[in-house]
Amino acid sequence: MKKVFVSALTALSMIGLAACGGGGDTGTGELSEDLLKVGVTAGPHEQIMEKVIELAAEEGLEIDMTVFTEYVMPNVALDEGELDLNSFQHKPYLDNFKEERNLDLVDVATTVNFPMGIYSVEVADVAELQEGDKVGLPNDPTNGARALILFEQAGLITLDPDAGVTATVNDITDNPHNLDFIELEASQIPRQLDELAAAAINTNFAIEHGYVPTEDSIFIEPNDSPWVNVLAVRTENENDAVIQKFIEIYQSEEVKQFIEEEFAGSVVASW
Repeated sequence: MKKVFVSALTALSMIGLAACGGGGDTGTGELSEDLLKVGVTAGPHEQIMEKVIELAAEEGLEIDMTVFTEYVMPNVALDEGELDLNSFQHKPYLDNFKEERNLDLVDVATTVNFPMGIYSVEVADVAELQEGDKVGLPNDPTNGARALILFEQAGLITLDPDAGVTATVNDITDNPHNLDFIELEASQIPRQLDELAAAAINTNFAIEHGYVPTEDSIFIEPNDSPWVNVLAVRTENENDAVIQKFIEIYQSEEVKQFIEEEFAGSVVASW
């Protein structure tokens, strides 16, 4: 197993220099039956994949894992053939990303849900936020909409009911505290929390920075949130035998038990 941390710039260079077709490609478009190149983001997805790698080895399947530190490159690398599969995103993000960039990717199974939370170093309850406070949220469309829906659930704002999962700050119809919503790159929000009154942070980035979502957030999504994460592959490979084998290993009782014991409710298995 090889584990590599990749910045956006390094990943771009890697993709530009490497030949088309991932290491698991047989040359006919169908993936190898005994090797998969899988991309994940650092944190819980990486930890879960380590367990999957362990179980896959027992089944004769080698998984070569690449760890990314942001959300763009895992899909670009998959589309370019540097990966055979990735595990890091929920379906609304995948759908929006592949539409914007015209990528031929498809989700093949659900994985886990990371309840998004609101965090603060200034207040202990969302009710303590003051007039004009600066509140952070992710700047990508799907996670931004998710954060706005979370703010609405917390009673901070009201959104246009027609906006749904495409909500933007322009869809805020009522903002009684005149909160100033600051859109930031999702992975950077924990680092800038000291400069904000509060912020919505994706759970993987919260955990990466030492937060325990169920303990440290001042408001958190319910466990039945619809923002479940998925496994994505190139459409041409969605029915390959090795992908089905990988799904069975990932959605095993052993992996589910690992998630429950390791994350204590901060990450929820979808199966």
